[in-house]
Amino acid sequence: MPGIDERIAEEGAVTAAPHPLEPLSVEEVRQAVSVLKQGKAEVESMRFMSVTLKEPSKYAVTAYEAGEAQPREVHFIMLDNRDGQTYEAVVSLSESAVKSWVHVPGVQPPIHLDEFMECENAVKASPEWQEALRRRGITNFEDAIVDPWSAGYYGEEEYSGHRLSRALTWIRESHDDVGYGRPVEGVITIVDLNEMRVLKVEDNGIVPLPPPSGNYTANSVGPLRDDLKPLDIVQLDGPSFAVDGHEISWQRWKFRIGFTPREGLVLYQIGYGEDGSERPIIYRASLSEMVVPYGDPGPNHNRKNAFDVGEYGIGLLSNSLELGCDCLGTIKYFDAVMTDSRGEPVKIPKAVCLHEEDYGTLWKHSDWRTNHTEVRRSRRLVVSFIATVGNYDYGFFWYFYQTGDIQLEVKLTGCLSVGAFPPGEMPKYGTLVSEQLYAPIHQHFFNFRLHFNVDGDENAIYEVNTVSEEAGPGNPLGNGCYPVSTLLKSEADAQRPIAPMSARYWKIVNRKKLNRLGQPVGYKLVHGENVLSFATPGASVVNRAGFMRNHLWVTPYAPEEMFAAGMYVNQSHGDTGLPVYTAANRSLEDQELVVWYTCGHNHIPRPEDWPVMPVAYVGFHLKPVGFFDMNPSMDVAPPELRASSEV
Repeated sequence: MPGIDERIAEEGAVTAAPHPLEPLSVEEVRQAVSVLKQGKAEVESMRFMSVTLKEPSKYAVTAYEAGEAQPREVHFIMLDNRDGQTYEAVVSLSESAVKSWVHVPGVQPPIHLDEFMECENAVKASPEWQEALRRRGITNFEDAIVDPWSAGYYGEEEYSGHRLSRALTWIRESHDDVGYGRPVEGVITIVDLNEMRVLKVEDNGIVPLPPPSGNYTANSVGPLRDDLKPLDIVQLDGPSFAVDGHEISWQRWKFRIGFTPREGLVLYQIGYGEDGSERPIIYRASLSEMVVPYGDPGPNHNRKNAFDVGEYGIGLLSNSLELGCDCLGTIKYFDAVMTDSRGEPVKIPKAVCLHEEDYGTLWKHSDWRTNHTEVRRSRRLVVSFIATVGNYDYGFFWYFYQTGDIQLEVKLTGCLSVGAFPPGEMPKYGTLVSEQLYAPIHQHFFNFRLHFNVDGDENAIYEVNTVSEEAGPGNPLGNGCYPVSTLLKSEADAQRPIAPMSARYWKIVNRKKLNRLGQPVGYKLVHGENVLSFATPGASVVNRAGFMRNHLWVTPYAPEEMFAAGMYVNQSHGDTGLPVYTAANRSLEDQELVVWYTCGHNHIPRPEDWPVMPVAYVGFHLKPVGFFDMNPSMDVAPPELRASSEV
């Protein structure tokens, strides 16, 4: 088989020497799968659970010069359904060879998208499941939908060794009904995903189906508003960003993007140009893990604790935005390339959206003595993708500002995971959102992995709290307050919650690089809405999602430490990921640091969240603190008035 540099792609010529972080193409995926099948005949009967670029070391990437040949390797996670065993492989595209093949015992890969439909078909063919529905007067199985929720781990041995799903059922009124409004309460189907066989149907008691369907399409909600005039974003001269492959330049920002089936969008080599050089800030940034624990202790909902990254793969579930994108203006889209579970390439068209947004006032001042006003408008660059995980939809938006700020915003929307409730009763652990329909209280936690390199690899992290000074001779009016910076010297020191009452933030600095005022250059992490878990310390979900215990974790960089809840999350027993990574209590002083930040959203549902919830927001800001000598947006030109009008 020819090497990658010699191949001619079906869709055009392959770049002779792609950047080391360039995402895999369809042709590269095909070649890698073919090489693996030729080298390991047994994979013909296995599932391809993950096929990703094996990222070269950071040091190889930073030393790369445009045009030079670089090794290209592909990492595989394989599942043998026959015996339930998991394997990892590495294939060299450059050499067309299998470089490694390793058995990983005692783990379960994420549930693949292909398994969703296969699981639904297996459940609907089950006589036990059909009988459970007949007991509820349901005989039209065609309109049932079955979602394969992850099974988790709760210390039971009944199904030890099985690859499990706890499938939940809803009934739709018709094929046109797209809502989640009629849950078949009490029916939980335990499925072996290796055999696609129903092991057990739990029946926790019959509750009548709620009467409304929850349909939310435009033609099902009644008359639509017609009093909004169009609001068009027009960029007659085109966008201000430039794209070279997957490298993006805008204003003084430069970075690369990638996409993995597990994390979704990944940002690499984020830097800011100043005085003719690129100043590094973050080497790699991505969503590391997320979990949605439910707070209803009843048997129908108490095991809803979905890890949407580690148990499903948020990238694999990403939307093709050609089917519905709400971005405005001149847009650049990027496709995502993955595989189905049989190794066939799957392209998600327009998975990532890049565009600019007007963001109001950047800065302004009016001098009342001279009647002179200076004002600048803010423009921000947006890179985003959206994923649908069963009933919920999550948008992940990275914003870059002319001030040197970086912001991450998660947009939560979609359909609530609801339960049926007996008429006339009120739920303790949730909210009635419609007739005989309630939504349990739950939380959403997102952990982001930020591999910093602020003006270089030797960084340190400080916690900053504002404190009040006691009244006295030095503070006669009692108004004194000041910030206190504390160096977080070790991993144990850096396991911290937010503290809004002391205006707590954390700053990552390079103590060997000083600005013109003699201050170390740095960036600070400022939290947005947040919360900690309400689950008790010994709860299974807390053991498995140890990252929920704190909002901030910091580790020295180690290439194998990629995911906050560990490499293999599906049916994990717990005590993996960050609690394990930080057990050695390594030094954080002047190190290559990885900051892990957890955002939490506490969702007490309300009727206004039904049938589709308005967007809720969580996230964080990264703001320069001493990184620049002054406001870096002073040279932004005054706004033109050509797009304005007065009524």
